[in-house]
Amino acid sequence: MNASMSAGIANVAVTRAEVEDFFFHEAALLDEWRLKEWEALLADDATYFIPPNDDLEGGHRGTLYIISDDRERIRQRIIRVMDPNCHAEFPRSRTCRLISNVRITGVEGDIVHAAANFVCYRYRRYQREFVYVGSYQYALRKTAEGFRIKERRVLLAAHELGQLGSVSFIL
Repeated sequence: MNASMSAGIANVAVTRAEVEDFFFHEAALLDEWRLKEWEALLADDATYFIPPNDDLEGGHRGTLYIISDDRERIRQRIIRVMDPNCHAEFPRSRTCRLISNVRITGVEGDIVHAAANFVCYRYRRYQREFVYVGSYQYALRKTAEGFRIKERRVLLAAHELGQLGSVSFIL
């Protein structure tokens, strides 16, 4: 590897269609509860954030986030929600995600910054339908095996989270 590659100076070539295909694949894995396969999309240093809707730009160290998970906490979250004793997700929610307005917002070395809008419909037995609307912000690491999620940030557009119910599934 030459010096510019190791320093992260060289930018990877990536298209919007590649990022969009990745987002669609990820959405299908999550909607189908194939969480172990989804977990394989994560980088070793992956993070998953859902900031509070009243401070979307606040840092996770100084603001109380809805979710602020590092790689190990993501792994533990998957184990919990896949357990039949997890009352919050048994029976499992059924979800249907719609992804739109996919765009690449920057490239730094092997990291591709990308964003998209989403609508996630959530159906639970004996509960009303919940609709989550917002945007995703990603830092994706481009590898020989494809993209790996370094950071996944979910920005909810709701003014009041109480009406949305718990976010026990992976949004």
